[in-house]
Parts: sequence; structure tokens; C-alpha cells
Amino acid sequence: MYVQYVTGFVVASILAFVFWRRRRGNSGRQHSDPIRMRSGEKARGSDGEAGQLDVIIVGAGVVGSALAYALGKDGRRVHLIERDLSEPDRIVGELLQPGGYLKLVELGLGDCVQEIDAQHVFGYALFKDGKDTKVSYPLEKYHVDVAGRSFHHGRFIQRLRKKASSLPNVQMEQGTVTALIEDHGTVRGVRYKSKNGDELKIHAPLTVVCDGCFSNLRRSLCNPKVDVPSCFVGLVLENCKLPYPNHGHVILADPSPILFYPISGNEVRCLVDIPGQKVPSIANGEMAKYLSTVVAPQIPSQLHDAFLSAVNKGNVKMMPNRSMPANPQPTPGAVLLGDAFNMRHPLTGGGMTVALSDTAVLVNLLKPLRDLSDASSLCKYLESFYTLRKPVASTINTLAGALYKVFCTSPDLAMKEMQQACFDYLSLGGVFSSGPIALLSGLNPRPLSLVLHFFAVAIYGVGRLLMPFPSPRRLWIGARIISGAANIIFPIIKAEGVRQMFFPKTVSAYYRNPPAS
Repeated sequence: MYVQYVTGFVVASILAFVFWRRRRGNSGRQHSDPIRMRSGEKARGSDGEAGQLDVIIVGAGVVGSALAYALGKDGRRVHLIERDLSEPDRIVGELLQPGGYLKLVELGLGDCVQEIDAQHVFGYALFKDGKDTKVSYPLEKYHVDVAGRSFHHGRFIQRLRKKASSLPNVQMEQGTVTALIEDHGTVRGVRYKSKNGDELKIHAPLTVVCDGCFSNLRRSLCNPKVDVPSCFVGLVLENCKLPYPNHGHVILADPSPILFYPISGNEVRCLVDIPGQKVPSIANGEMAKYLSTVVAPQIPSQLHDAFLSAVNKGNVKMMPNRSMPANPQPTPGAVLLGDAFNMRHPLTGGGMTVALSDTAVLVNLLKPLRDLSDASSLCKYLESFYTLRKPVASTINTLAGALYKVFCTSPDLAMKEMQQACFDYLSLGGVFSSGPIALLSGLNPRPLSLVLHFFAVAIYGVGRLLMPFPSPRRLWIGARIISGAANIIFPIIKAEGVRQMFFPKTVSAYYRNPPAS
């Protein structure tokens, strides 16, 4: 009997010691660095801990960081995996339209454009054949702080990441996701390689893939049709003044547009569009020669010297411009966002506006669904997301594609007339400028309004062509202007989805009365 008591006491003591060590270890993990996991630490939601994680996010760019913060603020347990957590250095993603800024504020991230020397942007200036015109954002009914913002992309990203990782239930880790974990057609999590090279896997009811334009996971979740219509060549002009302060500048040059906008108090970004995929080589000096001899003569005189100085410094970067309509394959347990899901030509700077709008739609849609492990309900919510995002996304995507084709120089006389008509139409002011700029800025996401303005430009072009006296030749060119406008915009609308753009499903009742979770 004595031996049994002693044995029981020893066993009880050992169990108590093990329990105490485990509690102590868990407590230590709760106070670990919230930005990165320690080497070798077991991820939440990994094997043996299923159900502890709500959402896995692949990619900590604009979308991933904003989504992680918004979901974490709603109480979701989020694991965010990013291939490289150092500050990115890109020549795009530097201009946030007013509509995008409003979404940033809605997500609770408005302060992320502070302390990075971001510049207010109030509209655009257009230059063509020695003439210029200014079009301003229609901001009269908004708070004085509402405007566009332009900045260094990397600084903005780091602010978003810092904000997301400040939440205790958001885990941010550097690692490379190699594959989605699927079970009978449902995504259950991801496999990834940690910063230290460890092969790991984690599970969650919802996986969000937003790993950018070079995504290696999108083919599992959509049918990508990527087009590369042109390349941007980027330079930074230092200590120069724009003709119109706090405005983006668009030069309708030959063969395609040139953009200028401020990215700090003493820096101006220049983006030179070069059509096609074959561009002059930077390495052997062909690019510098092209910029100096072909582009520089078309630059406004106020920026000419600063442009040539930037070219001579040789700090030239290049990035392909990609366009990819959203073509999702609804997959239980997963959703695509950002450039991994949908891209448009960056001429209008609408990418971040679409991304943040999509993020806000998804966050609001998931709010009533507290239990994400209910796969059936979650799948219905995700299908609704693809409908709810359409007004903003399709308007900005269509406008970006259409404007790029109009602003590119064409040997076709009808398209030359269309470009001139667009410039003159915007120069009229009033609703003729405020309407299109409201569409471009994300403040008026109405596809029908876009189509009406686009054809109004074409009709305006026909009218100015036929005045004062029509002739058979002018009538023929006028007919080709209308035909050319249709050939530009209708294929883009078709790619976006006619029914989804103009006849979306009625989801308001579903949104108000979601299925029980």
C-alpha cells in the first residue's frame, strides 16, 4: 500500500511538472515578436492544432497587409506569409486615387499615408501638341483631407505591415508559399518554406492568395489570361517643380503617354510608356539614347532639364505593364485578391483603388459569418464577393484599358481624331471633366456612366469633325470614329463580363440575411 501511495505521488508530481512547463511555454509564445515567428517555432493552425487559425494570407503587399489588419481588428486569427519583408522598391503602386484613400480610411488605415512624405494629389494636367488643360477631382462634398496621395511605394507598404503586425492575433512571417493544401476540391491551408529553409504547413478555413502580379498560385484558383501591352520605364526627377503642383501630369506623346507625379517633397516620378514587349536595352545605352532623343523633346520645358539629368544619372528601372481580367474559379476555402486576381494598365493609377475596394468588400461580407469553418456558408459568401466587387473594379479596369488605347498614337486618322476629341472634351470643364475624372478616381464607380461618357467623347469628335460643313470624307471618318470607339470599349467590357457589369445579381437581400453560420 505504501509503495502504491509513493508511486501515485511521483506520477502526479511528474504530470504536474509537465503541465506547468507546457503552460509556461505557451505563455512565452504569446509574448513573442508579433512580426516574425522564431526559428523552428510551430505555426498556429499547423498539424495537431487544427482550428486555432481563421485565415491564412499569402502576400503582405497592399492587399495582404490591409486585409490582415482589418480581419485581425474583427477578432480573426490571421497568419500572414510574405516572401520578402524588406522594404520593396517599385516604380508603380505610388499613386492612390481619392476613392482608394476613402477605402483606406474605411479599413482603419488612413494614418498609413502619414509620416512617409506623401503628397496630396488633386487632379491631372494633360499636355498635347503644346497645349495643356487641368482636370480636378470632384471633391467638393468630401472632407478637406480627402484627395489622392502619391508616395514611395515601399514606405507605404512598410507602414501597412507595421500596422497589421501590431495586432496580437496577426502573425506575420517571412516565407515562401509553395503550394495550396487541397482536400477533395477544398483548400485547407498552404505548404511553405520558412526563412530558415524549413518545410512547413498550416491549415485554416480560409486561405487568401494575394501574392502579386508574379503569383505562382493563381492557376489553382482562376483561368489567367495575362496581356502585356507595354512597359513602363521609370526615373526619379529631383528638385524640380511640376507645371501644376499637386497634380498628376499626362503627356500625350508619340508613341504613347508619359506620366509625371510627385512622390515626395523634392522628388517627381516619371514613367515613360513604351508599347510592346521589346524595348531598348538599358545595359548597352540604347534606352538612354531613346529617352534623350525621342522622349525628351516631347517633355514640357519646365521638366526638360531635370528629365535629362535623371537619364544621365542612369538610375533607370523598367517594369512590364500587365492586364488580366478577373476570371475566378470559385474554390471552397480560398479566394484571390489583388494583382494575383485582376490587373489593368497602370496608366490611370487605379490598381490600389481596386485592391482596397475588394478588401473592404470581403471584410464587410465576412463580418456576419463568425464561424469560417462552415465551408458551405463560406463558399456562398465568397461567390457573392465576385459580384459585389464588380461596380468599382469593372469601371476602373475598363477606363484604364480604353484610355490607354485612345492615348497611344495611331496612324489611323479616325483614332487621331478620337484622341484630340478626348483632350478637347476634358478641356470643356464642368460635367465634361468632372464626370470622367470621378470615374477614374474611384469616386463614381458606375459602368453605365463610363460607357455614356466614352461615346459622348466619340460623338463630340464627330461633331467637331463635321463642322462647319460635312463632306463625304469627313462623314466616313466620323463613322470610323464611332466604330473605333466601339472596337475599343466593347472587347474590354466583354472581358470584364457584360452581365456582371450591368446586370449584377441581386445580393442585397442575401447580404442583409446571410445564411446561419
